[in-house]
Amino acid sequence: MTPAPRPLALRSREGTAWLGMVVFLGSWAMMFAALFFAAGVVRSRLPEWPPAGSPDVSRLLPAWNTLVLGASSAGLQRALSRARAGKSWRSGLIGSVGLGVVFVGLQAVFFTELIRAGLRWEDGVLAGVIYGLTGFHALHVLVGLVGLATVAAGAAARPLLSLRLWTMYWHFVGVVWLAICAVVFTW
Repeated sequence: MTPAPRPLALRSREGTAWLGMVVFLGSWAMMFAALFFAAGVVRSRLPEWPPAGSPDVSRLLPAWNTLVLGASSAGLQRALSRARAGKSWRSGLIGSVGLGVVFVGLQAVFFTELIRAGLRWEDGVLAGVIYGLTGFHALHVLVGLVGLATVAAGAAARPLLSLRLWTMYWHFVGVVWLAICAVVFTW
């Protein structure tokens, strides 16, 4: 049996919300593209990367963070699929939020390790690229966590639509992280 069509006004609001998220993500994509471009220009003008005399930067924590963010994204996609099927989905969303919190915690540990290794944010181009890209990304993860936590707490007026939009945002954050890993941690 085919479900009854939804009223046009409802579909229109959902389409507008979806388009709004696409435009929002497009604007952030342009901001990250500018940061990646700047990092590329800096790297291309140096005789070697990382610059001579730079402290060693661990790639272990970023690798773990990649796994954590990927698992969070997969869990969130599963929660969305369950919500679309009319099944219980909040526990999956809460698990994804928990993994997002782990990601931010590992970023804090990573920044602490960088400082202990002698790389502070004011120490030149390597520090600028690492702290700039990963710090700006961490800010976006925090924004996503607030949005997802709002949906998980049941505070969203339209939970399925909100879950769909924040899932788009979260996947965007994951793709940007992969690009950051490719730009910052490959040498």
